[in-house]
Order: sequence, then structure tokens, then C-alpha cells
Amino acid sequence: DERRQRTRSSDDRRNTKRNGTMQFATKNQMKTKAFVTGGVRPQVLRQARRAQRKVPQLQARQIRCAAEVQSTPTYMATYDAKKSVPSINEDYEKPPSNTFTPKKPLEAEIVSVERIVGPNATGETCHIVIKTDGKIPFIEGQSYGIIPPGEKTMPSGKTKPHAPRLYSIASTRYGDKYDGNTTSLCVRRATFWCPELQAEDPAKKGICSNFLCDAKPGDKVLMTGPVGTSMILNEEDPNAVHIMVATGTGIAPYRSYWRRMFLEDTP
Repeated sequence: DERRQRTRSSDDRRNTKRNGTMQFATKNQMKTKAFVTGGVRPQVLRQARRAQRKVPQLQARQIRCAAEVQSTPTYMATYDAKKSVPSINEDYEKPPSNTFTPKKPLEAEIVSVERIVGPNATGETCHIVIKTDGKIPFIEGQSYGIIPPGEKTMPSGKTKPHAPRLYSIASTRYGDKYDGNTTSLCVRRATFWCPELQAEDPAKKGICSNFLCDAKPGDKVLMTGPVGTSMILNEEDPNAVHIMVATGTGIAPYRSYWRRMFLEDTP
């Protein structure tokens, strides 16, 4: 009898283990998203994302490089009353286009760079104000090109300047100061988190976005443009209803629309 009980207990353990394995396999088969991870196990990706969130946002990089101390951040707005603006740049026959080119860019100046996401955000986005003195006018919905410093090495071994990177403009044509002398960009710092290294890979970081997010007041920046007409709103009907969906554009162009609609006393 004792021998039979041992045999029965051994069989039970094998059945339990077999059932457990089958249940585990069944659950894994239900994970339909596993095949889209490019060969990286979902658990590894989750661990990488979890580790990235725990990083104190690139060693507590607090970019508060405002040109002056302000009680209200530059990117914030008040809604007490519409601001009066100089009646300039309102009567375009056609939108301005490529006033400055890669061969003949405008040298502008950084006014401020402010981090606009919380310390626990999975990424870093900065509001950047640039002094242009009104030399590169635009219409809401257009983009500027920014030429990062440095050169790119070609496969042939030759070097050439970096090409412009396009950024949607985040201010109205009057700028955040309502005087037409500045423009604003909303830039997300581009980084690449390597699951194998469990760290950011500096060789794959965004050249231009990191240049802008690391800029200091007074730094020079080369600009091209403006370009683009597809995002320009038709203002013939002031009561038109607009549905705004940020699919790849980011929040920048919509900020320019909202400021023009609700904050500026335009003609």
C-alpha cells in the first residue's frame, strides 16, 4: 500500500506539472502582441521602459534657462482679456515661403528654453523662444527649419553641414510677447533607450532636438523657411468650428491657433 501511494503521488506531481505547463503555454499563445516586438521579448521591453521611467530624467536635467525670472512661465497664458497686437502681417496675398534658405539662413538668438513636462514624464519637452526681430515672418500652421551646428560625414568620407530639421511653429505671428519680434518652438528631446545597455545610446540621439533643448539664452541658431501651407487655417469665417487632431504634428501648431483665436485682439 505504501508503495502504491508513492507511485500515485509521483503521478499526481507529473500531471500537475504537465497541466501547469499547458496552462502557461496557452496563456502565452494569447499574447498576440509578442510578434511585433522585433525579436525582443515583451518582458525585456517592459523592464527597459520601467528602468527608463526610474532614471531621474537624465540626471535631473532641469532646463530652466529663462532669460529673466518670471512668476508665470513663458509657455503659459492668461485668459483675462485679449491682448492688443500691432496690426502687422495681416494682409498677405500669399503665405511667406522660404524667406531664408539653407545656403542663406537667418542667424537668430535663443531667448529662453524651459522644460514643460514633469520630473516623472517619459521624455523631455521644451518650450523654446527665439528672437528673430520680425525678419522671418510666417502664418500660423507653418514650420521653420533649424540647422544644427556641426557636420555630417558621408559614406564617401566627405563632410557637409547638417541639413535643416523642420519644426512646427508654436506661437502666433506676433510671438509670445505679442510684438512680432520672437517665435516659439515646442521641441521633444529625441533619445534612444537601448534595452541591451539599459541606458541611453548617445550615438543615436537626435542631433537638432538635443542642440535646441541644451541651448542657453544668447546662443545663436540658424533658421530657414518658413515652409508649408497645408496647415494654414481659413480665417474667412470667424465662427468656424475646428476639430484638431495631433497625428504626428505635435501640439505646437495647435498652440499657435489657440493663441490667435482666444488671446489676441486681431483685426
